[in-house]
Amino acid sequence: MRTVPADKVSDVALATLPFAVKSNGAEREAPNVVIGLMSGTSLDGITAAAARFTERGPRVHAELLAYVTRPYTTEQRERLARALTGATPAEYCRLSFDLGGWLADAAIMCFAETGISRRDVAAIASHGQTVWHEPGHSTWQAGEAAVIAERTGIDVISDFRVRDVAAGGQGAPLVPIADALLFADDERWRALQNIGGIGNVTVVPPGGDTRSMRAFDTGPGVGVIDSVTRLLDPALPYDVDGRLAQAGAPDEGVVAELLAAPYFAAHPPKSTGRELFDAAYARDLVERCRAHRKDASTADIVSTATLLTARSIADAYARFIPEPISEGLLSGGGARNPVLVEMIRRLLTPLTVLRFDERFFDGEAKEAVAFALLGWLHLRGRPGNVVGATGARGPRILGKRTPA
Repeated sequence: MRTVPADKVSDVALATLPFAVKSNGAEREAPNVVIGLMSGTSLDGITAAAARFTERGPRVHAELLAYVTRPYTTEQRERLARALTGATPAEYCRLSFDLGGWLADAAIMCFAETGISRRDVAAIASHGQTVWHEPGHSTWQAGEAAVIAERTGIDVISDFRVRDVAAGGQGAPLVPIADALLFADDERWRALQNIGGIGNVTVVPPGGDTRSMRAFDTGPGVGVIDSVTRLLDPALPYDVDGRLAQAGAPDEGVVAELLAAPYFAAHPPKSTGRELFDAAYARDLVERCRAHRKDASTADIVSTATLLTARSIADAYARFIPEPISEGLLSGGGARNPVLVEMIRRLLTPLTVLRFDERFFDGEAKEAVAFALLGWLHLRGRPGNVVGATGARGPRILGKRTPA
């Protein structure tokens, strides 16, 4: 994997303020490019996306300038996975700083791809890596912002979830503001379904009126599928192209048992993560499959995990989305799994289900662009949460700024 050292990046960034600045006595427009960094619950790597934002009435236009993916090494993924289940204070401390360096590497790689001047970058917006998320009480994202700022010479906006949680919200999902401002349809209700490690949906009204929006986590995305795959075949990082799921026969009984868990019946707003759908959950799924069918193959068990994700999404739509949505757009790693996509399409018939790429840009970049937007909103003193999605007491400016 190519990484670009910080000292190879061009000149030190100018101070980036959310208003017009002067250069050689001439006033120039405020920087409007933000680099978003996303490391999700699937622990596959970091996505960095550089986007230029312009206001168009009540909506915002995003131009995707470049995006890169920095896969985690096996060692890095194992360190992150250990942190999610319990580590020592020394391990947490070292991991947060090291992760800051990995995030900085991804930002530098993305910046190098854009061909733009450093002074045109307003900030880097980093989601970090969620270590623990306890809705109603607290949330914790690792990935030291000061390390990113030092390595890149660019201001960093980070720690987006905590203000919403402090205001009584779930702290998730936070992508709905992007779904409203960037990806709403002018005439139709649309569901934007992300399938990362966790699945989450945003129900967007025509025109993107945030007052009518709702969003919530549907349950597992590819996180459980990936964990089950690695548990049964450690040589595989995930079910590549859904080949195992395609070859297997899912156990409908196991899926029904798992969908009886309280989370799926809980009404939105709600959010979840690896504190529920963790490695132990994956082991339990495997054990249930083998208890139901002693001859259950690896392919059968992975197929069962895949059906669990598809049914949890379809079940959430049936229970909790009364709005007349006519189109669902799938993004995230799960949208690259053709078997999972086909299961979702079949279960959501007659709803039109498309990949996000078919309407906008590459769906792999969507969440990184969403956090870039949150950074852009922070710089302009504008709220980034959607109250109907998180349940917070009101709109809040999200994130903390670390100057370069």
